[in-house]
Amino acid sequence: MLTDALKAEIQEAYRAWLQARGFRARRGQREMVAQVARTLTGDAPRMLAVEAGTGTGKTAGYTLPAIPIARALGKSVIVSSATVALQEQVVLRDLPDLQRNAGIRFTFALAKGRGRYVCLKRLDDRLRYDDQQEIPLFDALTEDGTALYQSMLKAFADRSWDGELDSWTGGVDEQMWRQVTTDHRGCANNKCGFFKQCPFFKARSALDGVDVIVANHDLVLADLALGGGAVLPEPEESIYVLDEAHHLPDKTQQHFAARARLLATCSWLENVASVLGSMTQRFARPDDLVHLATRVADKGAQAQEGLRLLHGAVDLLPFAERDETLQTYRFHLGEVPGDLQALAEDAAGPIGEVHADLIKAHEMLQDVLAGEIQWQNSFEAEDWLPVLGQQQTRSAGVLAMLRQFAGLEGQAGVYARWANRSEQDVELVSAPIEPGHLLREHLWDRCFAAVCTSATLTALGRFDRFFERTGLHGVTGLRIPSPFDYPRIATFRVPDMASDPSDFQAHSQEVAELLPMMLTPEPSGLVLFTSWRQLHEVLRQLPDEFAGKLQVQGEGSTQALLETHRAAVDAGEASYLVGLASFAEGVDLPDDYCRHVVIVKLPFAVPDDPVDQAMAEWAESQGRNPFYEISVPDAALRLVQACGRLIRHEADHGRITLLDRRSLTKRDGRALLESLPPSRMQLGVSKSNLISAGPDPAGGAPGADVEIASAGRARAELSS
Repeated sequence: MLTDALKAEIQEAYRAWLQARGFRARRGQREMVAQVARTLTGDAPRMLAVEAGTGTGKTAGYTLPAIPIARALGKSVIVSSATVALQEQVVLRDLPDLQRNAGIRFTFALAKGRGRYVCLKRLDDRLRYDDQQEIPLFDALTEDGTALYQSMLKAFADRSWDGELDSWTGGVDEQMWRQVTTDHRGCANNKCGFFKQCPFFKARSALDGVDVIVANHDLVLADLALGGGAVLPEPEESIYVLDEAHHLPDKTQQHFAARARLLATCSWLENVASVLGSMTQRFARPDDLVHLATRVADKGAQAQEGLRLLHGAVDLLPFAERDETLQTYRFHLGEVPGDLQALAEDAAGPIGEVHADLIKAHEMLQDVLAGEIQWQNSFEAEDWLPVLGQQQTRSAGVLAMLRQFAGLEGQAGVYARWANRSEQDVELVSAPIEPGHLLREHLWDRCFAAVCTSATLTALGRFDRFFERTGLHGVTGLRIPSPFDYPRIATFRVPDMASDPSDFQAHSQEVAELLPMMLTPEPSGLVLFTSWRQLHEVLRQLPDEFAGKLQVQGEGSTQALLETHRAAVDAGEASYLVGLASFAEGVDLPDDYCRHVVIVKLPFAVPDDPVDQAMAEWAESQGRNPFYEISVPDAALRLVQACGRLIRHEADHGRITLLDRRSLTKRDGRALLESLPPSRMQLGVSKSNLISAGPDPAGGAPGADVEIASAGRARAELSS
């Protein structure tokens, strides 16, 4: 129950925090604090969804009530985000601020997945066994990483580096980093000679007994997939606050997808037999290990035969061109034909036996490490453990894919299944269409309580789409509008465009003509495309002088581009960021760092995405309208997210321009525009008026007298 004492503690913490920061209480934030407190102390299921508009102060809105309640109940608070930027904000700014100013005592720690930390054993092995003549530890690298690995080892030894990927200043190629990290299967835990120095276990020990753990959605899902409590506290003992919760369905979809390339798997099976053969030789051929290695070689050969038959059958399917290098065939409603199911089942049998034997070999090595089995050269068991761990992880993934295609998993929910074909191979993929049943099974039905929050949870003003995708039923949904005075500080414009986005060349050409005209008067801007193809086509047509002011996604890390952009603006130089949808979130560009957001097209999903196609097909099979029930709500959500890049605080100001006339001419355009924050709308603006100055909250809104030449026509078309 929310006792009087607990209520008083939360209220006093809120008052103290406001006073220390010199803030006035905001109605929306007070409402959020109260609703979170009522939910966490109420009857099960303790679930809440809060859409808190930009400027609400949602981090304080959930931490101020959650921390005292969790401490009173003996629970842990797990704050999970989708982006590194929000994680760092919560850990480096928000939680220290509460400790200093709210008068509540609590501890907190940052949690990251094992793959974000260097494995000192793997790093040492990489340098010791670089020629791999004795132990086949590593994948082949495209370039020599010896100098990098030596510098890492030296930096860790002299304590100038803590072993975290995110704190390595030089940048690391993904392939090279994978060579020196590991997963739980490749870890010897306290049997490892580097255990006391291990960066991962040091970080994990820091989580013991802390009140608040800051994680990310990937880590939360990985922990839940391992049964919960593997890295984070048990779900039953945890209050989850899932910030940026609109990412949760897609993250779940990706995490529980199964995929494997067929011919590459055949090659891998040969390597497995070779690895086990080499291992038996190094340990002087112990009988149990020889028996396993012989069986794996035999079953691996059977599996290769089955996979080649499956590859041949899939290769005959009527694939459709997806791009220049890829063809795709999607199975209707995710249903695999009986003959392919049978072939997948035939291959899954021996793969399953290979997987089981790899588990047994892995267990043998652990027993050797523990001294329970005596082998010659037993000191090498620690070296071989990550080798078998990698093979076991690979076999588990292949087996999951084959069992799903064979219909052997007995899965709840609906799955999309498709095949990708390139010149080299065929890949089979299975992914949940609506991952809500997985979240119910692993999270909602187990956790003590959960709060889902974001600035964008509703689509077209409703929680329906979010609740459907996350599997939340009968949950309270609270909408808190932004406190910003959008009509005074933001203008949303749709120019009177001559081209329609359906005409790729004409639209790209018109966009290239308009961008310099619109952006040159501004000190900064953010241009968002929906496809690499159009981004590159527009860039190709831009004048060199203007193109030199652009910071383009893909030409460096996101962090490096942002630093270059901010430095240019600070120096009084014009700079404009250009990118895809990933730049529409998690990028904080207040004030002169972003005065103009340009959205090139309405952000509908890519029409050839297999999951989206399968989702639409599934909805149609239920008699639903996938365009209005799925595509339009999802596009509305993305549009709001993109617009959210402009106004970052109540004194900020700027403009948003949408270069897509479909928002004026299509029936769904009205719903999309009405879902936006209540900015001052200028519809059908003539091109000559696109260069006027942006809104200035100190002196009204310059440009307010701009004639909205086509506004009457636009409103008439929208209303129709």
